[in-house]
Amino acid sequence: MKSDLFASGNLAQAAVAPGMTLQNAKSVKYAVDGEMLARQGSMVAFRGNLQFERKGQGIGGMLKRAVTGEGLALMSVRGQGEAWFAHRADNCFIIDFEPGDALTVNGRNVLCFDPTLSYEIKMVKGAGMTGGGLFNSLFTGTGKLAVVCDGHPIIIPVTAQAPVYVDTDAVVGWSARLETGLHRSQSVGSMIRGGSGEAVQLKLSGEGFVIVRPSEATETAAAH
Repeated sequence: MKSDLFASGNLAQAAVAPGMTLQNAKSVKYAVDGEMLARQGSMVAFRGNLQFERKGQGIGGMLKRAVTGEGLALMSVRGQGEAWFAHRADNCFIIDFEPGDALTVNGRNVLCFDPTLSYEIKMVKGAGMTGGGLFNSLFTGTGKLAVVCDGHPIIIPVTAQAPVYVDTDAVVGWSARLETGLHRSQSVGSMIRGGSGEAVQLKLSGEGFVIVRPSEATETAAAH
């Protein structure tokens, strides 16, 4: 049987070392030797001797789900084998954490990560209880985190002289050392869509960077 479908770039190769790698731009392969963690529902295939178990989110996670309808619902994958992860054919990126690194990530953008990373669901400081995506996951430690993005991400530097304002539905993550707050403005786009005319952005100030997706889609399905 012959087809471009069977091009070498599409074939899954045997893993040469434990851990995660990009299978392609839309999926991540994780060679499991022990344990790893992933977003519930993101596993698309596996082989080997693997067991899957739901993990609770804790009090903070339950609060987040109750307030925003979103959550970082995780599963633990244990054993020896290989598993593939993806979400809605979003683009996948692997972030390698070194000692001292800390990144705040929107739960809807987390795909999978090493068990050596620590995560904590936190309310965004200064953002109160309004808006969407204002509970995020703080990742620290050493290891790898795979994130997904609807489209090609925009990385915007943040400096003390130039704070950045981002749509709360479009933000993927930011440097954990940045200061956060809410900024309200009049928005022609909001008025055209039938809103009150007032838009709310997340203000990020300090020194670091913010990751934004080129989309402000707010459908509930995107969070699950």
